[in-house]
Amino acid sequence: MLETKYNHIEVEKDKYETWKNKGYFNSGDLSKKPFCIVIPPPNVTGKLHLGHAWDTTLQDIIIRYKRMDGYDALWLPGMDHAGIATQAKVDKKLKELGYTPRMMDREEWLNHAWNWKKEYADNIREQWAKLGLSLDYSKERFTLDKGLNDAVNYVFINLYNKGLIYQGERIINWDPEAMTALSNEEVIYKEVEGAFYHIKYFIENTDNYLEVATTRPETLFGDTAVAVNPKDDRYKDLIGKNVILPILNKLIPIIADEHADPEFGTGVVKITPAHDPNDFEVGNRHNLERIKVINTDGTMNEFAGIYKGMDRFECRNKLVEDLKTKDLLIKIEKLIHSVGHSERTDVMVEPYLSKQWFVKMESLAKHVLENQQTENKVKFVPEKFEKILTHWMEDCHDWCISRQLWWGHRIPAWYKGDEVKVQVDSPGSEWMQDNDVLDTWFSSALWPFSTLGFPNNTEDLKRYFPTDVLVTGYDIIFFWVARMIFQSLEFMNNIPFKECIIHGLIRDKEGRKMSKSLGNGVDPMEVIEKYGCDSLRYFISTSTSAGTDLRYDEEKIKATWNFINKLWNASRFVLMNIEDIKVESINKDNLNIADRWILNKLDNTIEEVRRNMDKYEFNNVGTSLYSFIWNDFCDWYIELSKLDMNNTSKNVLLLVLTDILKMLHPFMPYVTEEIYQMLPNKEDSIVMSAYPQIHQFDFDKNELNNMEELISFIKNVRKLKKDNNIGKEYCLKTNNPLIEENKDLVCKILKTTINNDNDLSSLPIGFMNDTIYVCYDNTNDNEQEKELLLKEKETLEQSITRRTNLLNNSNYTSKAPANIVENDRLQLEKEKQDLNIVMEKLKKN
Repeated sequence: MLETKYNHIEVEKDKYETWKNKGYFNSGDLSKKPFCIVIPPPNVTGKLHLGHAWDTTLQDIIIRYKRMDGYDALWLPGMDHAGIATQAKVDKKLKELGYTPRMMDREEWLNHAWNWKKEYADNIREQWAKLGLSLDYSKERFTLDKGLNDAVNYVFINLYNKGLIYQGERIINWDPEAMTALSNEEVIYKEVEGAFYHIKYFIENTDNYLEVATTRPETLFGDTAVAVNPKDDRYKDLIGKNVILPILNKLIPIIADEHADPEFGTGVVKITPAHDPNDFEVGNRHNLERIKVINTDGTMNEFAGIYKGMDRFECRNKLVEDLKTKDLLIKIEKLIHSVGHSERTDVMVEPYLSKQWFVKMESLAKHVLENQQTENKVKFVPEKFEKILTHWMEDCHDWCISRQLWWGHRIPAWYKGDEVKVQVDSPGSEWMQDNDVLDTWFSSALWPFSTLGFPNNTEDLKRYFPTDVLVTGYDIIFFWVARMIFQSLEFMNNIPFKECIIHGLIRDKEGRKMSKSLGNGVDPMEVIEKYGCDSLRYFISTSTSAGTDLRYDEEKIKATWNFINKLWNASRFVLMNIEDIKVESINKDNLNIADRWILNKLDNTIEEVRRNMDKYEFNNVGTSLYSFIWNDFCDWYIELSKLDMNNTSKNVLLLVLTDILKMLHPFMPYVTEEIYQMLPNKEDSIVMSAYPQIHQFDFDKNELNNMEELISFIKNVRKLKKDNNIGKEYCLKTNNPLIEENKDLVCKILKTTINNDNDLSSLPIGFMNDTIYVCYDNTNDNEQEKELLLKEKETLEQSITRRTNLLNNSNYTSKAPANIVENDRLQLEKEKQDLNIVMEKLKKN
């Protein structure tokens, strides 16, 4: 028998390990139709966040539903090595231990990193268990394991041989803290305060100057020209002459280029080919020298002269002071502008000239766009999010894939002098392997097929690819979803997943994005500790529609907790009343009107739930289940069943409760298993039970409508009694045939009788084109209520007098804490309002 009170800690205890050890989560039943999801791999950098709990809960709901519905359901677990983020964490730990990470031997450093991975991978598995995720651990993968490394090398070499991977010198996004290149998608733009610094560039052999405005004066040491527009009449006579570069006093040419906009500022721009992507292109057109003046750690190098060794921002401040001193600074114009920051370290990104590896995107992106016009497209849920994919593919640039890190897939490229060979094994003793690793997203892009055995044509790959569903947030469609699609089309000639379910972001109650700076983050493990796994899962999966943001509200978690308690207490009632049940099939001839009504409601609910589960509309599933369980089953049928508890009604209770538990199980795995184990004629586990199908009882619809009318009538009688202070002594006056036919049910549940021969006071209720009278004599009840109201009046008056005197005492109000005084004022107002309500009630009596 279930405990009197629901205790989530006891309910969740040991179940997960039992499920896992008995192999309930394992796939591989070849007699069933396959269904596959590969988990979006969490980073091995620490705790799972609430967004990952949302991702994985939705996937677990789908996989449990499909498993119960007869599929060979594979949910493949795995983790991501998260290059930049993990390396930063490992470096921080090593520094705390007294190491200087970049002075260590690479292999020694990697040993520490793998130890970190083991520790945090164990933590993640523990958190998966707490979330109740039904993963097939026999197939777990890691983005740096050997099989995935083989896949990464195969893809890199293949793309290189096709001319789709190349090495080139370009302006890339550089993270001076992580000291690595970043792709465009790893740069977050923020509005920050900056300035235009207007500087004098004197024209050679004259006292005249050109006014040049820049937001980054520290880069002027790398200027190799100033540019004006060839159509700008103001400067056409200066083209081909020189200006004197401030501070360094060296000559640089004035060139004509369309990049200079005559309508913007003075129409003159400084050209720094090594530190600006537009200037890089100008430099290529005019064969300008590329001078790097900033080191990889963000400090100035020898080209900055006396500023060498300074941090770039320290240099900016000192340089501006010196320009003022030398009368070379015209003005400083403050502005707010959008500046790129590293997604991982949050430092300001430095545009930087560097030799890197790139993926040529044009043909790959075109393939995605063409495929999305076919029947074999990836279907987005909601459909509107396909536009993000399309936009990104139409406007994508070559992808910088090399990273100056140690943690990751080392690039399979080898060098000897100017020779380069791209292969896995060393070509010989004199060859040196590239020190860089690949962008984390390069291996993540292969996740749907590399986890199934690619590049080998494994049985898993043949059976489960393409996978069926991906669940992810809209914020990484361009980071990850797009890359999986183009890599899958390129190497598997197929889409990576048939459907892509998009959810929003989790925000706080006020709609703000969760962040460390606001201190509004939520640890899902703490929520589970307080309210249980089932409460969290049900809330995050049913509180919003697909594609929209979710506002985290603890009060709604509490409401889910109350819902579980309602289910728990209803289940206790059923279990106590079916101890002597003779389990048998439902015989329609033995059912009363209430039995037929609830079974019809059950069929309708199963139909609605299945339809919405298949469309991934889990918020609608939640609405249907909540309404049926709370309103129809708990509030009505359980009450109605008490009127005539026989073996038929016991079997109806058992059937309905069993189907409720099965429909709820994907959302609430733990409490449903706990209750299910108490049922007679159960299977080993609800995990392996069959999902409910419509029973097709085919009842008379008129009779079912009559039951709805009776329920509405019962509600109306109860409301009328409450509104008019009608006590226990009352009866009904009616000749209505439906009421007469169901007289026993109506009178028992309303605890009344039908008496058409009385001259009591009465109030009418409309019912199916008829009028029924509620007859009553409230004499005794009114006297008792009056006595209680007078006592309440006396108590309130005494409290109001005491509190008024207290608040009129300046000695109290000036010395007592302000919050206590304010609370007294609020309480006084409330007591006055309560007294007015009591006086109104006394007038009616």
